[in-house]
Formats: sequence, structure tokens, C-alpha cells
Amino acid sequence: MAWKAWTGVLLAAMALCAQPKKRVAVLDFDYATVRSSVAAIWGTDRDVGKGIADLLVEKLVQGGVYTVVERKAIDKILAEQNFSNSDRADAATAAKIGRILGVDAIIIGSITQFGRDDKATTIGGEGFGGITRRYGLGGIQRREAKAVVEVSARMISTDTAEILAVGHGAGESARSGTSLLGAGGSSGAGGAGAYDMTSKNFAATLIGEAVHKAVHQLSQALEASAARLPARAVQINGLIADVSGNTVILNVGSRAGVKVGDRLQVRRKIREVRDPATGKVIRAIEDKIGEVVITEVDEVSAVGTFAGASPAKVGDAVRSP
Repeated sequence: MAWKAWTGVLLAAMALCAQPKKRVAVLDFDYATVRSSVAAIWGTDRDVGKGIADLLVEKLVQGGVYTVVERKAIDKILAEQNFSNSDRADAATAAKIGRILGVDAIIIGSITQFGRDDKATTIGGEGFGGITRRYGLGGIQRREAKAVVEVSARMISTDTAEILAVGHGAGESARSGTSLLGAGGSSGAGGAGAYDMTSKNFAATLIGEAVHKAVHQLSQALEASAARLPARAVQINGLIADVSGNTVILNVGSRAGVKVGDRLQVRRKIREVRDPATGKVIRAIEDKIGEVVITEVDEVSAVGTFAGASPAKVGDAVRSP
């Protein structure tokens, strides 16, 4: 029985590994509720929402459960679509961005706590021969600096804008006699004023330790929810934009879901069927003339090798099988 149970677990693990990784994107976290705390720490406003998102991407990539879209692709979409930072926590807007990126889900989140929770303890005044009583000191105070960070995230379906999963992360770090940006006893040590949360200097600070703990916990929660993401069939619809021998360039790329190794049909329109009442085209009749195997991909185009009974032409349609 033990061997059968172990075999079942092994087969389940192999099946999970055989499944393609789900593709996700992470938007900058909303940090409106902690903006004053952030300004108190650095002396000025810092976009810690961007920093948390960058660190979460790093953790998810290291975890290997998801394929994660690069920040450059997201920033380009945000600029092209004129989305503002206030849109980062809106599920409907996030889903729209995710559809453009061609991801299975998009992760949005917020920072609910980011700052200090210090404690001051008094070493009693009775232990110094009455000196403290005489001068009204009441004892010696020792302060412990403590950083507390909490983050939460939602994984949004790009098809329906529904919440597929939620995650939460909390982190604390405390040391005696140090500031939140100090790496040791000195408040100026170890990356003071830094806000690149993926840097080693920031990780060595008190607030950095708390951030890393919170984001690590959050990434584990999101990875555990991978099975909740429905399989999303990507349908490629593009055109051949250039032909040179058997090498073709398509007008669609990774943003549309094209990947290196994809085999796509090349189809040519032979006639149109029109509605006799309105004259509008109701169907295009196409012939499959060949197949293209993708060899290179960027965001908006792809290069492939064409094989078919007749040469490919500019304007031929390229579609998923």
C-alpha cells in the first residue's frame, strides 16, 4: 500500500510538471494607505509599490511556478493605453492590461502596513542607589526599533476580471538601537535612503528584512494557488507582413501570445460571401496553403520558416491550428 501511495504521488507530481506554466504579470502595488509612513522613513515620498512589485516578480521567477512578464512590457502598455497609477488596484483595468499582454492572470495588490512599531523599555530606577530618584530620571530607557510590513494581493482573471486567488504576507524585523534604514547601530549604514527593494543594501536594512519576509510569504501563497488558474487557449490571428524566400515576418508577437516553436497555419482568402440583403461580408472562404514554424519573437512581430505547396505572400492570414 505504501508503494502504491508513493507511486500515486509521484505520478501526480509528474503530471503537474508536464503542464505548461501559467503566464502572469504583476502591476505596481497601491501604497496610498502607507504614504505618510513612507515619507517619514525616507524623508520624502518613494514609490514603494513599484519596489514591492519588482521584488514579488523576482520571488515568483525564483519559485519557477509561473512565467512572469517583464516590467518593460507592462510599462509600455501602460504608456500606450494612458493608464495612471490610480488604475493599479482596479480589477477591470488590470484585466484589460492582462488581455493586451496575453497573460493568464494579472496580480494587483496593496501595501497595508509599512513602517515602525517601536517599543521602549525602562530599566528600573531602584537599581542605582537612589540616583535616578534623586534626579527624577525614573530609570534608563532602551529603545528597540521594529519594522512591520504587510502586503496583500489578488490574482485577477484576464478573461472575466474575477478574483481567482488572494494572498497575504506579513514581515517583522527588530533590533536594539537602530533606525529602520540602518544595517546596524548606525542609522546611516547599509543603504539609507535606498528604495531599490531588490538590492542587497536594502535587504540588509531593518525595513528591508521585513519587506523580504512579507513578500516571500505572499509569493508562497500565490504559488500555492497556481492550480486555480484556468487553462487559457491562446488564439493567434495575424498577417504575413514580409516574405524573403521561405522566411516570413508576422505582424503579431509575444503580446498576442506567439512563442518560439509555435506551428501556425498560413491561409489565403479565395473569396468572400456577402449577405444578399445588405451586401455585407458575412464569411471569408480561405484555403490552407502551408505552415509557419516560429523561430524568433519580440513584442509586436515574429519571424518564422514557411513550408507549403505555394509561396507565401504579404497579407496571407496566420492563425492557430
